[in-house]
Amino acid sequence: MSSPPIQWYPGHIAKAERQLLDQLKKVDVVLEVRDARIPLSTHHPQMKQWVNNKGRVLVLNRMDMIPPRLRQQWTEWFDANGETPYFTDAQHGKGVDAVSQAAQAAGAQMNQRRRDRGMLPRPVRAVVIGFPNVGKSALINRLLKRRVVESARRPGVTRQLRWVRISDELELLDAPGILPSQLKDQMAAIKLAICDDIGEAAYDNQRIAAALVDLLKQLQAIAPNVVSEDVLRSRYDFASESLTGESYIEALSEHRYQSDREKTARQILNDFRKGNLGAVPLELPPQ
Repeated sequence: MSSPPIQWYPGHIAKAERQLLDQLKKVDVVLEVRDARIPLSTHHPQMKQWVNNKGRVLVLNRMDMIPPRLRQQWTEWFDANGETPYFTDAQHGKGVDAVSQAAQAAGAQMNQRRRDRGMLPRPVRAVVIGFPNVGKSALINRLLKRRVVESARRPGVTRQLRWVRISDELELLDAPGILPSQLKDQMAAIKLAICDDIGEAAYDNQRIAAALVDLLKQLQAIAPNVVSEDVLRSRYDFASESLTGESYIEALSEHRYQSDREKTARQILNDFRKGNLGAVPLELPPQ
């Protein structure tokens, strides 16, 4: 199966980037939110340029959707690369207090510089940045302990922006979902589509679902202690071992869904996205 082309919309992305660059002039700390299932693919290539000399807190959201042992492996890998990841389950508020404390700590240097110049300290200003649907809005609402922002699937579609004070020490600003204008790594684009972290992009559900099946089989072969061999069998009572992803979609559609391949593909993707296949990652720390 050839790699499916995945298309998104430069106009939305350009608008989102203009909004973001304007916001970044006003902030002290960047909270970069990634998807714990695909922490490498949800890293924006321009992040280092945007953060520059500001403080940065790396948040890996949806920690409930990967096995605990993999969280430890990612922590060790990021530590070895000079970064500290903060794992969260923003939907249920897990790990959020640690993120708030890390943001305040990252902004402390800013207030020290203000004191050194004879100025009064002020609340640290933080902005939340990440791909569409990685959980930015859920994280913000948990930080604020109330529902303030709504999520938007499309990059650049953002509510009226406003600063909201979390505490005497921290103010927060939402940012639109940001996608690279081009993503040369098609496998990364496929993973974004599988996880629904790509907003309203155009792609073929059947080809993306088939890619998910193929990817699960690869991960099972590499790390059977992380991705078990019976992920699909236990959900659909139908084995995939001897089939390609494309063949599995076709065979499963005949077995369970009246030969409706589109319905089959959507079911597999929805089951993965909702965690119905279990805590299943799509990326492992590089060796």
